[in-house]
Amino acid sequence: MLSFLLLAATCLLAYSNGANDNFKGVASLFGSETTGYKTALVWGTATTFLGSVASLLLARGLLEAFSGKGLIPASVAGGELFLLSVALGAGGTVILATALGFPISTTHSLVGAIVGAGLLAAAGQIDTAVLVSTFVVPLVASPLVAILMAAFVYRMLRRLRLHLGLQKDDCVCVGQTESVAVRVGGFATMARGSVTPRVTVQPAHRCESRYAGHCVGIPCQRLLDTGHFISAGVVSFARGLNDTPKIAALLAIVHIVNIEGGLILVGIAMAVGGLLNARKVAITLGQKITGMNHGQGFAANMTTGFLVIWASRLGLPVSTTHVSVGALFGIGLSTGQANVATVRNVVLSWVVTLPCAAALAAIAYQVGQFL
Repeated sequence: MLSFLLLAATCLLAYSNGANDNFKGVASLFGSETTGYKTALVWGTATTFLGSVASLLLARGLLEAFSGKGLIPASVAGGELFLLSVALGAGGTVILATALGFPISTTHSLVGAIVGAGLLAAAGQIDTAVLVSTFVVPLVASPLVAILMAAFVYRMLRRLRLHLGLQKDDCVCVGQTESVAVRVGGFATMARGSVTPRVTVQPAHRCESRYAGHCVGIPCQRLLDTGHFISAGVVSFARGLNDTPKIAALLAIVHIVNIEGGLILVGIAMAVGGLLNARKVAITLGQKITGMNHGQGFAANMTTGFLVIWASRLGLPVSTTHVSVGALFGIGLSTGQANVATVRNVVLSWVVTLPCAAALAAIAYQVGQFL
């Protein structure tokens, strides 16, 4: 019975992870209007699933990190009730955040749930040194590194563009508007229409700037859009590579399914969650953190993809959310378009994530003992 519930809870966690996380890699495509929402979503989901499959070979170290062993006694970490409580605590937290449109960290939720359930299951025997060094430090440091690195990458790319003499074509949208004057007198109604020019003025970040000229015989704008599209796929691939083993670890410990089957099952559930329930988080990431053009979105993706893949290869449980938001905010600080209020609210949701997941996992464990 517990095995079945654990399998269902893990799939629920993977679904909620996909809903909250799958769009993070392609948020800059949507935010810069390089592609529409549906195209970005399908591309992000497909490449995330490829990352899930690749985790079979490239990210086994994260399976061990998120087994809970080392953080709590091994005898407790392998218990089905403990793992079920972790899955329910983390999954409930991520689903709640997704419904509210907050891009939180599944990694952070898992850590909080492990601690919350562990406090009861292991009678408070939490190795705080392991908690800080293995989990807290990477989670706190990664967005700060992303902010600095994204700002640096963007400035270097901009400097390179100017050095090569590549300019931007700016446009002003001019249309027509028709005004109608109506006079009512007695039983007669008279109408007169006129057509006049209209100039639409929008905030700077909504004005489209396209890059002029050719690079290696290819129009620069087309080359940039292609690179941006590929970089978004790289970020999504990296997210699938980094997140899938963390969730599949819940199944691998008690051998409900083999490691390969667990990774594929989690990857499928993540893909479904992203396709069905990603819009609110997509709007927050793509439109509310910062305005961006094509080149700025490309710089953010390059930063996020590099940091997440590097961390996955080292077995470091960084959060793709923290890195992605940090990179977007770093770009926004460089261009002066960052929405500080939105980022503040997102960071506050990160602060609440760990205690919320811990509380839900502890409640689940307490209730489970009476079943």
